[in-house]
Amino acid sequence: MTEQTTGSGFAELAERPYADVLIIGGGINGLAVLRDLAMQGIDVALVERADFVSGASAASSHMIHGGIRYLENGEFRLVHEAVTERNGLLKIAPHYVRPLPTTIPIHSTFSGLLGAPLRFLRHGRGRPAERGAILIKIGLVIYDSFSRGGGRVPRHEFHGRRRSLRDLPRLNPTVKYTATYWDASLHDPERLAIDVLRDARAAGARAANHTAAVGVESGRVVLREIETGDEVPFAASVIVNATGPWTDLTNLALGDPTRYMGGTKGSHIVLDHPELLAATSGRELFFEHRDGRIVLIYPLKGRVLVGTTDLEHHMTDPIVCTEDEVDYFIDLIGQVLPDIAVDRDRIVHRFAGVRPLPGHGDTAPGFVSRDYRIEQAPLLGGDSTVLSLVGGKWTTFRASAERVADRVLALLATPRRHTTRGIPIGGGAGFPTTERSRSHWVSSHADGIGIARAAVLLDRYGTVAAQVIDAITLAGADRPLRTLPAYSVEELRHIAATEQVVHLDDLLQRRSSIAFTGGVSEESAAEVAEAIAPVLGWDADRVAAEVVRALERVHAADPTWERAAAT
Repeated sequence: MTEQTTGSGFAELAERPYADVLIIGGGINGLAVLRDLAMQGIDVALVERADFVSGASAASSHMIHGGIRYLENGEFRLVHEAVTERNGLLKIAPHYVRPLPTTIPIHSTFSGLLGAPLRFLRHGRGRPAERGAILIKIGLVIYDSFSRGGGRVPRHEFHGRRRSLRDLPRLNPTVKYTATYWDASLHDPERLAIDVLRDARAAGARAANHTAAVGVESGRVVLREIETGDEVPFAASVIVNATGPWTDLTNLALGDPTRYMGGTKGSHIVLDHPELLAATSGRELFFEHRDGRIVLIYPLKGRVLVGTTDLEHHMTDPIVCTEDEVDYFIDLIGQVLPDIAVDRDRIVHRFAGVRPLPGHGDTAPGFVSRDYRIEQAPLLGGDSTVLSLVGGKWTTFRASAERVADRVLALLATPRRHTTRGIPIGGGAGFPTTERSRSHWVSSHADGIGIARAAVLLDRYGTVAAQVIDAITLAGADRPLRTLPAYSVEELRHIAATEQVVHLDDLLQRRSSIAFTGGVSEESAAEVAEAIAPVLGWDADRVAAEVVRALERVHAADPTWERAAAT
C-alpha cells in the first residue's frame, strides 16, 4: 500500500467487476483470507461496508492469547491452536505482538475444584464459583504444555501472599496467591490489520472500504459505494461471508435467511490514571469478578484498559458501553486494587463490540465456544458458492483464514502454492528484536528527522516506518501538530494518501492511536482534518463536516457524550 490509494477502492472493482473470489467483510478474518488467497495467485477482491477493521475487530481486548479459560470448556483443540498461533505471531508480527506477563490474583485454595466439571457438563449453567489455586495450577500446567517445541514465552510461576504483595503492593491484601503466566499483547490491532491488507494488495488483491454488498442480481452480488450510492453487479465463483456478528444479516441480503450467529457484547473503558498504571507494574491483571466473569486491567500506551463484559446482544440494537457497565468496571477495580480511587473523570475513551459467536441457546455467554466453523450454501439464482465463517478471534486469524482459503481452493480446483505460516506481516518483516539491531535500524534511518523521532516511528509502524520517513524526507519538513505533537502533518498526510482513508474517523480511530489514548477533541480533530485535506481534496465545508462526523463516531460507544456535549 505504498502507492497512492486514496478513495474507497470502489472504482477499482467497478472497472473490472469480476474475480474468482469476493470476500464480504473487512475485519481481521476477511483481510487474512484476502492475504492468503492473494498469495496463492487467486484473483480475489474484498468489500467492507464501513472502514476496514471498524466492527468486531476494532473492539478487542488488545491481546493475543491462547485462552486459558477455554480449557474449562473442554476446548483443548482451540487452546492448542491459539497458543501455537500466539507463538507464531510473536515471530511474524513482532512490531505489534509482544510478550505480556499476566497475573491472576487468587483468594482461595480449593474453590471451584468440584464445580468446574459440573459447569462443563451443564454448559455454564449454575452458580459461578471462584476458581481456586489448585484449579488454576492445573490449567496453567496444561497451558504451558501446549507451548512445548517452539514456545516463545516463559512458563508460569506461582507465589504466595508475601511475594505477591511485594511484587504488587497495591493488590487486595486478602490475596492468598498469585499465578503469573505469559501471553502476548496486541499493541495496535487496527494497524496490524492494515499491514495484512498491505501484504494482500502487494500480492495483487483488490479491496474497497465504505462499499456494501446489498443484494443479488442475475447471480451476481450487487456492490454499492456508500458515499455516492453508485452500484455495480460483481461476479465471483466463490463468495466468502466474513462479516462476523453481521453474518446472518449479510446472508439475508444475499437471499439466504441463515441463523448461524449469537454474538455477545463486550465493552471496555480506557483510563488516564497514573496511579492505577503504576500499580499494574507493567503486567496485565487477569481475574474473575464476583459473578464469575473473567475481566482484565491492562497497561497500554500510557493508559489503562479495563474490560470486558459478556452480554447477550441483538445486532439491531445500538452497540454502546452503558453506564451499568462502567459501574461494573469501577467496582471490579476496587475488588482487586481497593485503595486506588477511580471515577468517571478518568475515562478518556470507551468502546464496545459484538463477538462473532455462534448461536448458543441457553448456554451462558462465557461458556459459548470461541472456535470457528465454515458453512457452505449456493448463491441465490446463480452458480456461485457462499462460504460463511462462523466464529473466529484475533489470535487465530491466520489459522482460520488458512482453513477458509483451503475450502476456496478446493472449490476452485486449485492447489495451494504457499503456507502463510512463518511469513512476516507488514512492518514485522526485518523488525529489529534486539537492542543492538534496534539501535542500528534507528540510527540508519535518522537522517533529517533525528534518533528520537525515528524510534517513535519504528514503534508506531514497524519497518514500514521507512516509507513514512521517506515521505517526510521528500516533503522536506516534519511539522508536529500543535494539539498532537507526537504526530506530524507530513506523517498523517502520508497515511491518508496510502491507506485508503476516506473519512477523518478512519485515521483517528484505526490508522492511529489518537482516539484510543483520548487525544480526540474538537480542536485536535479540526487540526488533523486540515492537515490531510490537501491530500484528500477536502474543502472547508468538507473539513467541518468530517470533524462533526469524527466526533460522533469516536464517542459512539459513550451514551453520555451527546448529553455532555449539549450541556
